[in-house]
Amino acid sequence: MTPRHTLALVLLVAGAAALLLAALALAVLPGPYLRLHALSPAAALGAPLVALALAVDTGPGRAAVKLLVIGLLLATGGTVTTMAVARTTVRAERKAQQ
Repeated sequence: MTPRHTLALVLLVAGAAALLLAALALAVLPGPYLRLHALSPAAALGAPLVALALAVDTGPGRAAVKLLVIGLLLATGGTVTTMAVARTTVRAERKAQQ
């Protein structure tokens, strides 16, 4: 097993663990805000780590660059999506109270 393959496995296990913990928290936690708080690490950390692991395992080249761009988009897009859902939830709750 090469060092590159070992690093890819470590990154993949870390990303999968973050995703599994977030899924477990989603099933256990009550309320939308606690669930959003649990899902944000999955979006910002779990999926990008999996993409990084795939890029490391692929090796240098165009495919690795594409995977790194996908990981960057997942990291930024997941955070933005979490904020948008939280703001929409707050507005919907305020509207329901009126």
